[in-house]
Amino acid sequence: MLELLAVPQGRNYIAGRWVDPVGDRMLTSVNPATGEVLGVAPDSSAADVDRAVRAAAEAWPSWRATPAPRRAEILFRAAELLVRHKEELARLATREMGKILTETRGDVQEAIDMTYFIAGEGRRLHGYTTPSEMPHKAAYCVRAPLGVVAVITPWNFPMAIPSWKIVPALVCGNTVVFKPASYTPLLGLKFVELFAEAGLPPGVLNVVTGPGEAVGDALVEHPQVRVVSFTGSTETGLRLAEKCGRLGKRVSLEMGGKNAAIVLPDADLGLATDALIWSAFGTTGQRCTACSRIIVHREVREALTERLVARAEALRLGDGLAPDTDVGPLVSAAQLERVHRYVEVGTGEGARLLTGGRRVTDGALARGHFYAPTIFDQVRPEMRIAQEEIFGPVTDLIEAASLEEAIAILNGVRYGLSASIFTRDVNTAMRAIDEIDTGIVYVNHGTIGAEVHLPFGGTKDTGNGHREGGLQVLDVFSEWKAVYIDYSGRLQRAQIDKD
Repeated sequence: MLELLAVPQGRNYIAGRWVDPVGDRMLTSVNPATGEVLGVAPDSSAADVDRAVRAAAEAWPSWRATPAPRRAEILFRAAELLVRHKEELARLATREMGKILTETRGDVQEAIDMTYFIAGEGRRLHGYTTPSEMPHKAAYCVRAPLGVVAVITPWNFPMAIPSWKIVPALVCGNTVVFKPASYTPLLGLKFVELFAEAGLPPGVLNVVTGPGEAVGDALVEHPQVRVVSFTGSTETGLRLAEKCGRLGKRVSLEMGGKNAAIVLPDADLGLATDALIWSAFGTTGQRCTACSRIIVHREVREALTERLVARAEALRLGDGLAPDTDVGPLVSAAQLERVHRYVEVGTGEGARLLTGGRRVTDGALARGHFYAPTIFDQVRPEMRIAQEEIFGPVTDLIEAASLEEAIAILNGVRYGLSASIFTRDVNTAMRAIDEIDTGIVYVNHGTIGAEVHLPFGGTKDTGNGHREGGLQVLDVFSEWKAVYIDYSGRLQRAQIDKD
């Protein structure tokens, strides 16, 4: 077994150096499966944030002047380091946030894929040329960096999500101050360490660990931060948007989801069962794309229900490092209590609990935050468990009599991240794609899985119109600059001198 990477514990990374925080308070990183203390990281203050932002601001003029292909070469080296340390990083991620090793390997692989993909844009970063409406005049536009970017990320994908934000910000010529989640500070420190090892100049990428109330708010409010990129709850994201709006800052929000899959009578129920179990209970349901609503046609409801319950009850809970574990722990005691409160809400609303609905404390599991995979039946679309994001291993079965009713139920929530439909009829699938109001639609797959070269994000209260992944992410971290070169030798006035 590979040893864990040596993590510089108890220090932030600012201006190219590991530095002690201004105060002496520390965060403790704890394995949610075993209760083992993994290490400590700074419980930073606004003073630490100020040091990091100032370092990023000082580094920006030189970094923006570095040609984009040269910036990209450093990012390619960072990707190679991520490849080299993939297994160690995955093991640290499993120990720090709990999901099984197969999934954390995928988490690291997504960071690798994103870094390679976006580094390739260092030789493109395309603007475009267009004919001018005046003779002897050139017209074109280019991308320009914005300045210091604040990156605030969650704990559920502690490698992938930082890469979605940090790498495009850097390739566009911005500098970054990164605040990882308080549950996964060691992964945040290690991520930055590898990018520094790849050759990023001092101050280009800085990391400050600590809670959102202190570090996150200080980052958002700092006058030298130009862009805030946030992934987390809708409630927190909307508060950040309000602050950024008052301060005139650009803000990119990736927030909650209440994702649904539609299962029609002609669906392959074996495939649907495989996909929905993975989609609902992978990462212990702690995904913004988790399938928490299964809208099933009445003709196949009974057959699908039997399959899902049998599979859910066969899932093995345990430490994510154990090879026979299917579902790891929830990230914290607080998250465990939140999930259980929602289960109590569901039963109180009249939903029928088919399986799960309980904490699991058998043997070694008593040391962790384990919850049985939970399925509700007889769920009405207006119930809270069918409307609110639970972020745990809980999914609902909602019956529909037609495709039209199923789509209406699917769209009838405040979120719009991911959706899927199971059908063998291409006409039905294409109609659903047209009418479903989400940023992502899958056909014959669950509501999970992103490829880095397509845009990721949602509609309604899932986001604010920006996207991560794909070339579209570059728009978050760059300004468009229009350029006109008049070589006619005389004054020409567009729109006026047309005759």
